[in-house]
Amino acid sequence: MPDPAFVPLDFRRLSPDQQTAQANAFYRMLHTRRTVRDFAPDPVPFELIETAIRTAASAPSGANRQPWHFVAVSSPEIKEKIRRAAEAEEREFYGHRAPEEWLEALQPLGTDWHKPFLQIAPWLIVVFREDYGLLENAGGETKEKNYYVMESVGIACGFLLAALHAAGLATLTHTPSPMGFLAQILSRPKNEKPYLLIPVGYPAVGVQVPNIEKKPLSKVMTVIS
Repeated sequence: MPDPAFVPLDFRRLSPDQQTAQANAFYRMLHTRRTVRDFAPDPVPFELIETAIRTAASAPSGANRQPWHFVAVSSPEIKEKIRRAAEAEEREFYGHRAPEEWLEALQPLGTDWHKPFLQIAPWLIVVFREDYGLLENAGGETKEKNYYVMESVGIACGFLLAALHAAGLATLTHTPSPMGFLAQILSRPKNEKPYLLIPVGYPAVGVQVPNIEKKPLSKVMTVIS
């Protein structure tokens, strides 16, 4: 990438009251987000998906390499292929691969190898990490090193989930293991690897979610002053 020109920062400093109000409003909004496994088939406007991905793509990344690619899928045929391949891997996971302690940890959530949401949700967003860049040149392709790929894509996924929730949509973070079938089904290049599969839509009527709690701040935050 060429060296960027420097421009003035677009930043408006808020008053302390405004800062507190906005911080609390953002917390209240995200605090209501829950993982949903039962979706309504109701259509979701593509504009909402596009805006959320645009938000995710604005995330910071190592050396500004932006080592991600987002594939938005609404095709019923492709969603069916993804479901079939994911369920094949999940059957192996629940039946043979997962250690007993992992299955015990999952048991309260009521999950198993059945993944109907992969077809019912109107959109699937598949996030790929770009392990290295591919530059086209006269001699063919040249690899370009990317930096902090896992961290960068993780931040972008956080942006994406927040943006989708802010748009009034429900999501699920799904990681069938292994996920190589996603690259094959979606015809992604060799430098990209699947990172996260996110069904997106509206919750089914009457959907229920596990009664879980987040750890208190005293368990997850240390203050040194």
